[in-house]
Order: sequence, then C-alpha cells, then structure tokens
Amino acid sequence: MALMITDECINCDVCEPECPNDAISMGPEIYVIDPNKCTECVGHFDEPQCQQVCPVECIPRDPQHVETRDQLMEKYRGLMAAKNT
Repeated sequence: MALMITDECINCDVCEPECPNDAISMGPEIYVIDPNKCTECVGHFDEPQCQQVCPVECIPRDPQHVETRDQLMEKYRGLMAAKNT
C-alpha cells in the first residue's frame, strides 16, 4: 500500500526530506504523497521514514492503493531503474 497524508497534517516540513523516492510534495493545503512513487520505503528502509518522523501521526496506509510487499519492491525496482537512465 502506498501511504497518504491526512488533513491532520500541520505542514511541519519534516516528512518531505525523509522520503527516499521523492514521493512527498506540498499540495494545495497540506503535504501529499504520490502513490506512484511511494513504496513505504521498501527497498530503502525497514519502516516508512515519513511515519517515523511525523509528530502528529497523520500518515496512514492509503486504502485506495493496496499493494503487497512484493508489489512495493517491484515498484521500487522500477523507480530505481528510471532514476539510473
């Protein structure tokens, strides 16, 4: 599953630089996560880094983007291949 940021976000700016896939960006009002880039840090870390640093715990799994760990790993591989071209 990709992660999502809820409207409890306080725009503290700590999650964005922690994302190894550059999936987090500022949306119209709060930060947002691009589900096409979010691998829940699979391939990089054992735990999602944005969740680890979020002071208000507003980054749950996105029920609209259900993915297995294997699918997240495949997405990670695709993102890394695209980055290296």
